[in-house]
Amino acid sequence: MEPLTAPRVSLRRWAKINNMNEITKPINQEILLDEGYEKIAGYLQTLGLPTEGIIAPINERKSIANLIPQYISALPPDIKKDGKYLAKFVVGAGFGLFDYALNAVWNEVVLALYEKVKLYGIDIFYDAAIGGSLRSQYHDEKDLPAVKDNTLLNTCKKLELISEPIYMKLAHILDMRNGVGISHPTDYQVKAFELMGWLQTCVEEVIADRPSPSAIQVKGFIDNLKNHSTTLSETELATMIPHMQSLSTVHCASITRTIFGIYVSPDSNTTLRKNISLLAPHLWKLCKEETKYRFGIILEGYNNNLHREKYRLGEQFFEFCNASRYRSENEKSVILSELCRNLDSTHDSRDNFYHEVPIAEKIASFIDKESDIPGGVSDVLAKAVLKCRLGRGVTYCDGVSNGAMPFYNHILSVLGDGMAPFLIANTMHHEIRYKLTKGICLKHFNTVFSDLRNRIVSDRIREGIDYLLREIPKNTNCVHTEDFKQITATYINWN
Repeated sequence: MEPLTAPRVSLRRWAKINNMNEITKPINQEILLDEGYEKIAGYLQTLGLPTEGIIAPINERKSIANLIPQYISALPPDIKKDGKYLAKFVVGAGFGLFDYALNAVWNEVVLALYEKVKLYGIDIFYDAAIGGSLRSQYHDEKDLPAVKDNTLLNTCKKLELISEPIYMKLAHILDMRNGVGISHPTDYQVKAFELMGWLQTCVEEVIADRPSPSAIQVKGFIDNLKNHSTTLSETELATMIPHMQSLSTVHCASITRTIFGIYVSPDSNTTLRKNISLLAPHLWKLCKEETKYRFGIILEGYNNNLHREKYRLGEQFFEFCNASRYRSENEKSVILSELCRNLDSTHDSRDNFYHEVPIAEKIASFIDKESDIPGGVSDVLAKAVLKCRLGRGVTYCDGVSNGAMPFYNHILSVLGDGMAPFLIANTMHHEIRYKLTKGICLKHFNTVFSDLRNRIVSDRIREGIDYLLREIPKNTNCVHTEDFKQITATYINWN
């Protein structure tokens, strides 16, 4: 037998081995006769190589010979003209190398997903796929091959470039490609109908599919924003907002994630940042809660990794989105502790009615519900807010800063059983007790604790509040009596 060099076998030579009369003749059962198999098996034997399990059995090759021509010939020309891996699939399947064919069609899927990613937006994809410090290493389409297939698949699903059912099908094919394809050692023999089913899924669900109008709209939105050379007018904003509201939460999260990255980038100009500051608050409201908290983790990462400028700009982003409460627990603890101490000392300083306002506003921006308050700052926050809300006991503005009053009322209005013990315990603080000797401060105390009582579920906590409302007007030292200690023993540590 004439020696063959596998990498240099031409289609004409392959056709001859399989008894094809001409290269253009459609594949049929005649070209997959056992004679062709015997010739190839004989050649492998002359090289001392195994033949068992290398090429699919003749019945499987006959099935492929019946299925491939009809399916491939029906595909649109624009899919076939650049489908080099589809061509390799046909060659591999024609030779009976089904595991090679599976690997080839998966490569075609990866290329098709790359095209979807490029159409959707490379930066948007990387923002969703790559986390932490590694994100800075991914810039353009040349870096796409560095993304693992599993990550590519998961991110395309997250960005809705492929649907959940298609994702599940492709995830199975990827598992099979990894488990039984030529890229990994295996003794499993791929079957003809299995292979054709995978081919059909890959071609019809991915290769021949085009991104949804929403996906294209996301890329257009980002491109237009980057290229807009003037500050967005109110009319332009009014036109854009309904389009944003029509997008899914996934696409809103993608846009928000991308514009956040653009805003903190040192390459962004003032106009671009201004436009982002106008759009971001509207987009932020359209994102899911888990997405918002993820931004807090990203911002903390900038601080931990000493990206000072990115961190500063990221803080600005959170401020104009009114999103401080979504910052990480560690950051909230540190920032709120410092703010509460500043508020406490400012209250005792000159012109406190003016200087309390920005601090109170900042604190309130972190708190939308009781669970937004980190456990480590519960006591210092309860003392500072209660102290300022009771006021200074003077007749001017009833002793409380008019500008800060709405922020104190907001914070106190969201407190319940979790924070009530800290408010109750702080009535024992000497500064609070001194305030309660003044009639105006006592009036504010009754308002604050009466409102608090209405939100309390625990009978024991309500009993403690009732005791304070009843006894403090008579004697501010009532908080040190044995009766009060017994009532509050389940939520105040008296040791």
